[in-house]
Amino acid sequence: MEKVLHLQTYIPSMMQWLKSETGLDDRDSKRIPKFGKFRVFLENNHAGELWKNRIVDPGSDISLQWNKVFLISCLVALFVDPLFFYLPTIVQAEGSTCMAIDLKLGITVTCFRTIADVFYLMHIVFKFRTAYVAPSSRVFGRGELVVDPELIARRYLRTDFFVDFIAALPLPQIMIWFIIPLIKTAQSDYTNNALVLVVLLQYIPRFYLIFPLSSEIAKANGVVTKTAWAGAAYNLVLYMLASHVTGSAWYLCSIERYATCWKYLCEQDIETQTRCQSSYLVCNNLEKPDRKAWAGTTRVFSKCDPNNASDPNVFDYGMFSNALSKQVASATFTEKYLYCLWWGLQNLSSYAQSTNTTTFVGETLFAIVLAVMGLVLFAHLIGNMQTYLQSLTARLEEWRLKRRDTEEWMSHRQLPQNLRGRVRRYVQYKWLATHGVDEDAILHQLPADLRRDIQRHLCLDLVRRVPFFSQMDDQLLDAICERLVSSLITQGTYVVREGDPVTEMLFIIRGRLESSTTDGGRSGFFNSIALRPGDFCGEETLAWALVPNSNANLPSSTRTVTALEEVEAFALRAEDLKFVANQFRRLHSKKLQHTFRFYSHQWRTWAASFIQSAWHRFKRRKMAHNLSISESLSRRGNLRVKDVQMPKLVKPQEPDFSREGRDEGGSLF
Repeated sequence: MEKVLHLQTYIPSMMQWLKSETGLDDRDSKRIPKFGKFRVFLENNHAGELWKNRIVDPGSDISLQWNKVFLISCLVALFVDPLFFYLPTIVQAEGSTCMAIDLKLGITVTCFRTIADVFYLMHIVFKFRTAYVAPSSRVFGRGELVVDPELIARRYLRTDFFVDFIAALPLPQIMIWFIIPLIKTAQSDYTNNALVLVVLLQYIPRFYLIFPLSSEIAKANGVVTKTAWAGAAYNLVLYMLASHVTGSAWYLCSIERYATCWKYLCEQDIETQTRCQSSYLVCNNLEKPDRKAWAGTTRVFSKCDPNNASDPNVFDYGMFSNALSKQVASATFTEKYLYCLWWGLQNLSSYAQSTNTTTFVGETLFAIVLAVMGLVLFAHLIGNMQTYLQSLTARLEEWRLKRRDTEEWMSHRQLPQNLRGRVRRYVQYKWLATHGVDEDAILHQLPADLRRDIQRHLCLDLVRRVPFFSQMDDQLLDAICERLVSSLITQGTYVVREGDPVTEMLFIIRGRLESSTTDGGRSGFFNSIALRPGDFCGEETLAWALVPNSNANLPSSTRTVTALEEVEAFALRAEDLKFVANQFRRLHSKKLQHTFRFYSHQWRTWAASFIQSAWHRFKRRKMAHNLSISESLSRRGNLRVKDVQMPKLVKPQEPDFSREGRDEGGSLF
């Protein structure tokens, strides 16, 4: 780190020296290639030093993403390793059989194995550059990260390095590419056993790495998979992997039992003229004259033939007889793999109940392990699958229970059918809009700053649709967005009735509302208007909130508001509006006053009534003037025109947009 800091301070001084010696500046460095290349060279070396000394936070997104990628590579490696068990194969040739190694399959598998080993090596390098939490600092909070590379390396070498190193060794590749091609005698049998032993020994640490890796992902992310379907698929993949390993081991044991029969009978084969040798069982010696002569006279192949089950002298293969009688061992790789996978899946699911074993100890132990492993894995699979799949329907089931309780309550209280229908529509609409998620409870658990940013993201664009809010600055809008709550209104619901106290100001996002008034029940007077997205109602609360010393009584509604269809809106409670008005003096501006009057339907109704009354007064005066002229001309006397009584709508209460006093102009124009 000291070298990095030294280099960081050295680059500016070097560039300054070059400028002073050559008389160049930053503009010249763009025009002269060599000068610019030298600067890039220094900056790249500086970046390389920074990358070299970079330490990764174990809780960062980079660490989480790498753990997920490495977990997938571990699963692929666990799938590839058992494929080595399919390398031994039985070849049918000239009335006899022999055992061979499928080198093409071995080379293909080792190539995939090499790719998987690269990820293990990368994981070792990554662990050397990953910080850890000091155990002494875990008393409170997350703890303190240790970022010293030397301390990280010491801790890693003492803990997990040995397991990771053993898992990353390319031992099967060495066996397939170098050792097996060099041995073409009877020692090939021992080579196969060594290969199997190497794969099994490496499979244990590779399988062990999955558990701490899954634990780290769950610790950082809460769960291994984010969705329920992915979690169910993950557990199903683990179960299929166990079936794959079981089928591969069963195939290898079947080949081993077949070779055991050959060796046993070969040692007792004294009836033939050519004495049996173990090298005769390998396909490399198939063309030798001695081997051909022995194959024509020996009874080893007939006694080891699993198809002669009726012969009491035939070797009993027990649970491995299907692999030999159905010629699975001599089939193509695809055929033998699918059959072995099916066998492993079948016996794990049935706890090895369909297997018939002999008294051979190895076969009996294999069946016991198969039964116990099948019981544990199947129970684990069913339990996790049930948990993940139930999580998909848990909220739906909770909603169904709430609907059932609601129906029972309405039946118990004997509600009329029209009220029941309204309740059902509201519950259904609430579910479609929120899917049973309590948004307020989720937001309440978050910090104030994060909650404010989320509310701004959810509400700001929608609030700006309201023309009254579009005139406000961002700080005032943030304060309003922080206190807005979502509101769902079903069709036919009364938001507020004329004369009732107004508890909130409603801003429409979707749907339509009908706002009507009778001017306090005046006979012959009715005014109605439709409120659409972008409109608002309950503006009486704004006038109440802007009064500096308003009483505790809420204002009365001058209009009746009804939902014409399902409506989604934001509600601003009267208390919250009062708080915002007291905290932000910009809400008392004349500009907002005129904007409020222009978009308020209450003020529009009053203005229309005011204009209508003025127009009728003008018509009366004009009519009286015309009548007076006609009377003077005709000398018929004076005629008086009775005043037409027009309904008068009370001027809406004007919000006090200034602390110093209320606007006494009384005119909208």
